[in-house]
Amino acid sequence: MSDILIIGDGPAAHRLVERLRHHGHQDAVTVLGREPGPTHSGAPPLPFSGHSSPYQHGFPEGTRVRRGVTATRIDRARRLVHTDDGTAHGYDTLVLATGARPRVPDIPGVLTAEGRLHASVFTPRSLAARECRPAGSVAVLGAGAGGVEAALALRRAGREVALVDAASHPMKDRLDDAAGRLLAGILHDEGVETHLGHVAVAFEPGKLVLDGGRVLAADVLLLCTDAAPETGLAHGAGLSVDCGVLIDDEMRTDDPRIRAIGGCARHQEGGGETAYSLPQAWDQADTLALLLTGGRPHYRVAAPITRSRTPGVDVLSLGPPSALDHAAELVTLSDPSRRRYAKLALHDHKLTAAMVIGLPKAIASLVQLYDRGVSVPSDRLALLLGTSSVGSGTVELPDDAVVCNCNNVTKRSLAQAWHQGAREVAELAEATRATTGCGTCADAVRRICGVLEKASGEGDAS
Repeated sequence: MSDILIIGDGPAAHRLVERLRHHGHQDAVTVLGREPGPTHSGAPPLPFSGHSSPYQHGFPEGTRVRRGVTATRIDRARRLVHTDDGTAHGYDTLVLATGARPRVPDIPGVLTAEGRLHASVFTPRSLAARECRPAGSVAVLGAGAGGVEAALALRRAGREVALVDAASHPMKDRLDDAAGRLLAGILHDEGVETHLGHVAVAFEPGKLVLDGGRVLAADVLLLCTDAAPETGLAHGAGLSVDCGVLIDDEMRTDDPRIRAIGGCARHQEGGGETAYSLPQAWDQADTLALLLTGGRPHYRVAAPITRSRTPGVDVLSLGPPSALDHAAELVTLSDPSRRRYAKLALHDHKLTAAMVIGLPKAIASLVQLYDRGVSVPSDRLALLLGTSSVGSGTVELPDDAVVCNCNNVTKRSLAQAWHQGAREVAELAEATRATTGCGTCADAVRRICGVLEKASGEGDAS
């Protein structure tokens, strides 16, 4: 055991500390966080929610958390991290969990003369965007998964919303043309004004100017552009950096006493993926926690998973889209009139990649099948339409299967809480924290409630 110092207090850091305590780490764990207040242990809430997020959770008891401080320098020889308040923090093991920062587009009017974001310009993860509710129309710049979710949330809140992206369809990096067209249709049906294939050239409060001269109403500009790994500290310390801090299977950097996880880290193998998605960051945190407590886990570079959090808008992209072009077996379903589409890549009857729109039961089943590494049922159509036994619920899941990845809640934990009196989804959330992360496991938790109710006979009363 040893004293562990973590730089960063986002989801990867939360997960690491929680799993360290779970595995019996008793020595000091110190977290340095730049934000002055609590941060998010799971997926951050959608922007402009206007209320305190239920996804904020503290670190486990006994964790030393230093908030509102910024790490400025790593002294590898003395094993010290210096912060902007003049303090030096020692470590036996240092973990970089600094995440990634939004790329600010070079658009006149977005930044002030001092180089700060204009008061009407926000990023989804900024505290300003999460805790206030500015009035007026909103232009969302960037039609990736985050931009699509934000645009839908704002439109459902009654805002006038325009979504702008240079790509030909939403989520261009995760969806093919057919799926992208369906998602664009869903956005149109919801009342989101889309401007795809266009770029913004100027902003001032009240309007966003596009190439070609079109002017959009924009009292607020929300930047949902891509992100860049926060690697400044690592670079300054002489660690290898290449689109992220380079790590091996044990999350080690060039310095064996320094590890890196989450959005700042890039694995040297497996295509050099950076763990921008929460499941990838959590896998790294889980692996590192085991390693630091004497375990010998086998780390597998997790497939990227993108899953919509917007209620009623069912979108899944699992694995690299390129895998769909080289599949041993390719399964497709196209039903554009009902906004349904699926494309599955299989190898030896196991799922390697998937792209699904409008098929919620199939999405839940496919994620389960991929996580468990088991064969896809022979009736592929029944699986996609939700009539397969796999899609009938979570009864087939083993007790140790993780239902809520955000908070590492297993089916067994949910069943125990249910038998102790937590009979509704909200009560199970309070007891176990399931569903309080990204929220995509809510349907699975609801099905478990139903299965347990039937098994107990409570649902038979007339």
